[in-house]
Amino acid sequence: MSNYQATRTEDEDNILTLFAKNLKACRQAKGISQEELALTAGFSRSYYTEIETGKRNPSLLNLVKIMNVLEIDANALMNFEEKR
Repeated sequence: MSNYQATRTEDEDNILTLFAKNLKACRQAKGISQEELALTAGFSRSYYTEIETGKRNPSLLNLVKIMNVLEIDANALMNFEEKR
């Protein structure tokens, strides 16, 4: 058994942080709670919260579930330009 644990680069952390901000903004714009989104998508609330706070890197299939619940496309989540 290996003790290898992947570490993220600063750029990867920034991408996850910006993705999380976009996700939260989209969810709030739809007026959906974290709990409601998680339940509808089939996740635990804690799992979804980790995605929305940038602590977890969701799989493509889980992203599709989130986009379906929010009725958005990937462009809404993938704008990684820092808003000032």
